[in-house]
Amino acid sequence: MVGVTQTQTSETGRSPEFRLVQAALGGLRQELFHDAFAYRPLPRMDVGSGSARFLPARIRVHAGLLPHAIVVFLALIVFLIGYDRVDSGFGPAAFVFAWVSPTIVLATLIRPVFAYWASLCSTPFVAFLSGYWGGWPWPDNAFAAHLVVLTVVAARTGPRTAGWMWAGTAAYALFAEMFLGVGRSSDAIPLLFVSALALLTVSMIQIRRQADRAVTAEQTVTAEERSKRTVLEERTTIARELHDVVAHHMSVVAIQAEAAPYRVENPPPELEQAFLTIRENAVAALTELRRILGVVRAEDYEAPDAPQPTLADLDALVRNVTEAGLDVEKTVTGAVRELPQGVELSAYRIVQEALSNVLRHAPGAAAKVEVSYVLGGLGLRVANGPARGLVKPSPGAGHGITGMRERVTMLGGEMTAEATADGGYEVAAFIPVSREETVE
Repeated sequence: MVGVTQTQTSETGRSPEFRLVQAALGGLRQELFHDAFAYRPLPRMDVGSGSARFLPARIRVHAGLLPHAIVVFLALIVFLIGYDRVDSGFGPAAFVFAWVSPTIVLATLIRPVFAYWASLCSTPFVAFLSGYWGGWPWPDNAFAAHLVVLTVVAARTGPRTAGWMWAGTAAYALFAEMFLGVGRSSDAIPLLFVSALALLTVSMIQIRRQADRAVTAEQTVTAEERSKRTVLEERTTIARELHDVVAHHMSVVAIQAEAAPYRVENPPPELEQAFLTIRENAVAALTELRRILGVVRAEDYEAPDAPQPTLADLDALVRNVTEAGLDVEKTVTGAVRELPQGVELSAYRIVQEALSNVLRHAPGAAAKVEVSYVLGGLGLRVANGPARGLVKPSPGAGHGITGMRERVTMLGGEMTAEATADGGYEVAAFIPVSREETVE
């Protein structure tokens, strides 16, 4: 026979009723005992929404203090209630009696939870100072002050705190009548009834506001999702059109370049190499086009793990454009070092686009590529002379310069693109790279 030993921790061995009571007492401690003396000044009212936004600007500046003014007004009412008894001749101690309750009401502006405890614990002393035992332990001004304190603190905290405050007031009223009673009538029942109505009203307003905020947040998220979906649909349409137009023509170029040498009897090696270069460029363009369109087409598209070009690939780029008929001279100055991936990719794309512009707009011209590794970053310069030969420049201007400028600006650099005195063109850029960003 196998013996089974069942172990229980102190948490799992307790009954559900015990855990419920423990959670309730934990909530009481969190709401009314934790940071009870914390300094929590009443914030200004938001005047940017609701009916307050229609007020004149001169008045709207001060309208944010309306909650403070209401509390001060209620404290004045409590003071007048107590002062009425002072005026009736209760002696010098009655002046203290008149000031205690309104001071506690004003304390709700800076220390709300402390004001609740002060209002609750001060009632027997206020009753003693007043010399009036008819509504023990709630003199008229203490009665009004405690109602105001309960309402203000509930409005500043939340429904759960309001419930605990009412329960604490009921427990205190029962204790005062049973153990501190003076054999007179009590105002505990009216106080509990009126305070329950006030706290219920405040809690309903707070719950309604929380529901409105939740609905507004949900509507905002829905609108954002709808906007993202619309953008994704537009991106998909653009990707489809680009693929149908550009990919088709690039495929035709690649096929014709591959078949062209077979249409000529005994083609020279230079011609075969030229068509081979055309085909390789067309295939490379198709591959990169499909990769970019994949990013445009789907928001959660995962790009393939193919390495992005860097400045180390400039030699291959120069060879490629040289085979296309462009005479390029490349110069590298400074201590060559590995830079952040974003800088390397952007620098490569800038040189690539600049050389492509030379091929299109200045055929036959010689070009110079200068890469300068300096202390504060990376300098680039691509310059070319005027067009030469029989090939005509491509008409029109694209977005190459704009794209280069956007890349440089995104990295916090500067760029110039302007014609030179000899009829050529020059693109110069500087991309800052701090010492911390340099890849060791």
